Amino acid sequence: MSQIFAQAQALHQRSQFREAELAYRQVLAAQPGDFAAWHWLAILYYQQQRGGDALMAVEEALKIAPEAPDALMLKGALLQASGRIREARDAIARAASLKPGNGEGWYNLGLVEGELKNSDAAVAAFDRALALQPTPQAWHNRGLALQGLARQSEALESFDRALALAPGAWPAVFARGEALLELGRHEEAITAFDRLLTHDPSLVEVWNDKATALWRLKRFAEAAAIYDKVVALAPGTARFWIYRFAVLFAMKRCDEAIASLDKALALEPGNDEALLARGQALCEAGRIEEGLAVFAARGARLHGGRDVSAPEDVAHKQRHDAEQRAYLAGQGIAHGKYHLEPGARVAGHAVNPNATAQVQWEQSNPKLVVLDDFLSPAALEGLRRYCWGSTVWQRAYADGYLGAMPKSGFGCPLLAQIAEELRSRFPDIFAGHSLGHMWGFKYDSSLSGINVHADEAAVNVNFWITPDDANLDPGHGGLVVWDVMAPLDWNAEQYNGDVPATRKFLADTGATSQTVPYRANRAVIFDSDLFHETDVLTFKPGYENRRINITMLFGRRISPESGT
Repeated sequence: MSQIFAQAQALHQRSQFREAELAYRQVLAAQPGDFAAWHWLAILYYQQQRGGDALMAVEEALKIAPEAPDALMLKGALLQASGRIREARDAIARAASLKPGNGEGWYNLGLVEGELKNSDAAVAAFDRALALQPTPQAWHNRGLALQGLARQSEALESFDRALALAPGAWPAVFARGEALLELGRHEEAITAFDRLLTHDPSLVEVWNDKATALWRLKRFAEAAAIYDKVVALAPGTARFWIYRFAVLFAMKRCDEAIASLDKALALEPGNDEALLARGQALCEAGRIEEGLAVFAARGARLHGGRDVSAPEDVAHKQRHDAEQRAYLAGQGIAHGKYHLEPGARVAGHAVNPNATAQVQWEQSNPKLVVLDDFLSPAALEGLRRYCWGSTVWQRAYADGYLGAMPKSGFGCPLLAQIAEELRSRFPDIFAGHSLGHMWGFKYDSSLSGINVHADEAAVNVNFWITPDDANLDPGHGGLVVWDVMAPLDWNAEQYNGDVPATRKFLADTGATSQTVPYRANRAVIFDSDLFHETDVLTFKPGYENRRINITMLFGRRISPESGT
């Protein structure tokens, strides 16, 4: 049989696979326990991409010699190719431990650990491989594993080592650029991406990463020009149209931005990110009712037909939802399911005229105006019915209030009418600012309200709609506004989340506050950069006595980078 086996190997070496297979089979017919014949037959099948046959053959070989490292490694590769990744890892790990001086075994183990997202184990395996055989591939994949651990500086060093060994290893050049991008070294990242694009200008992901770097550098026009190229190269990829939207939207090119989202939604009609962005962009483009209709439709699609409360909800949300179910039952509406009141536009005006508001705004320092009798009676009553009856109060905050956001369906024609009339009735206040964001908050009468913060906008409109007889302390229950603005070099997480830092800043600057007491149908219009918080609340218990305020944000906060 040794002569036939030698003949099989010779045929195998000459790629005469059919004849070699017959020879291996002749050996196995006579000697079914021949490990080498089974092993080489498995290799032959593997070379022919006959994965199932190869796995069967190598398993026969391992029945004869269970600790054969090369057969275990082959089994691991076959299992990995068939998607049985954990079994593959076990086989490859055993092979590497049986043959610890083989760098290729540790390298393969690193690859399969990386595929399993076991980044720490992958790094350890690549380190073993590199100690034995420092290849550019091992350095490159070690860098990828380190990126999985968010250890970008170490990853960059690995990519540099790979490129020192193989300067033309383009995947390592790309990975190095991405590491620089994550490290905030944007100019260096652009240089790396440009090197790749000189090599191959069709690399769409590289163009995308270059545009990202330019976006982060606030070089929006350059980023927009690149995204034009990206969507030309890959017009069927929705995410590139969404990225292009983001750049155009930052440049306030709203109509082009919306058209870009329409392209994304034509490719992926259910893309939630694109739907939400489209609603926001329509509002900023002045097409407020269209934008809010997008949000309402999205809320109905997301929540429609399901219970709006769950056992894991916090206690104050469960309390609110129980009260709302009772209210809706009294209106003859099936309780517990998602429901939207119409919130229709009202005939005539929704926002009452106020002859002095714009003069007060111009003369105030800081910018703050209080308007009483803000909404017409029909608008106030319609908005109350909408807020009491709509099950959009989905977001629970720890301090005891609930939020209704556009993305949960908080958007109706009446709210659009109010926003439109604010801009037209008070042009000197809003100065062409568009509606950027909007929400409602509903408070638990026994708990506190929103802590001190500023908002990311130019003008804040905050108005209250709960009847006055619900407020047990007419001197309070409204809004506290300080005369100091959030520093322009603070980001949103600082001025809208770091309460201790804000309190210290207010104390250090000697800021003074103004308390605007609660009144039903009172609006407070002020510069969104001013720090503010909910005043102390003392309201009656009961569903219709819950304090409700609605906030509309217009325009964009001035940024130190752009001056806009």
